[in-house]
Amino acid sequence: MEKLYIIKIGGNIIDNENALNKFLSDYASLSSKKILIHGGGKVATDISAGLGIEAKMVDGRRITDAETLKIVTMVYGGLINKNIVASLQSKNCNAIGLTGADANIIKSTKRPVKNGIDYGFVGDVEKVNEEILTSLIKSGLYPIIAPLSHDGNGNMLNVNADTMASVTSVALSKLFEVHLIYCFELKGVLENFEDKNSVISEITQSNYSTLKEKGVISKGMIPKLDNSFDAINLGVTSVRICHADDLVSIINKEEPLGTVLKK
Repeated sequence: MEKLYIIKIGGNIIDNENALNKFLSDYASLSSKKILIHGGGKVATDISAGLGIEAKMVDGRRITDAETLKIVTMVYGGLINKNIVASLQSKNCNAIGLTGADANIIKSTKRPVKNGIDYGFVGDVEKVNEEILTSLIKSGLYPIIAPLSHDGNGNMLNVNADTMASVTSVALSKLFEVHLIYCFELKGVLENFEDKNSVISEITQSNYSTLKEKGVISKGMIPKLDNSFDAINLGVTSVRICHADDLVSIINKEEPLGTVLKK
């Protein structure tokens, strides 16, 4: 099967114009088949604060009430997504910006209240339309997907970007040899957060539990790794967490950078 790279960009890279521009230049230079999925939490949080709407998070996941849904739809699906697409077009990368509602590529169901937590208009992915995504890829387009979905009844839903990258990778692994790469501002998963070079080169499911118990892995890193192991167990060839600057070295030179997740 052909290789397909599904790359998720998030963290402070999205918020830093220079860092994002460098990443997009690197992304545009890759000749491989690829999909980019982006987050954008801090931008949405800043705009929410400016409007007097407090951002609420539980275990690294955003609570999305009706007003917050309007903001994330505008910010994720509009401001961030289209700026990324425009930048990639300037770099001769024929990108197409999408949400899960476009061409019905990703349909979700509204997350039910669980353990007393109501996440609001947050979606749990129900179906990824791998046929439509494949047709876009094979036509020479590069999908840029915002972390938004829909429920099929006219409602948009906010989806965790790490989760969206994971489930999209799993769906497309039926048709491609999929490599999922999470890019952000750190070199990988760190053993000591104060030491930015203390990268854990490999995490298996068995030592993942130990790292969580010790508090080495906590907060927003937990859903990222949960999604990573879900992807590996459901057919994705490899998952890596790395610094955005290392993307080209990892793909073109196969350098062992970042943190690799293994069964």
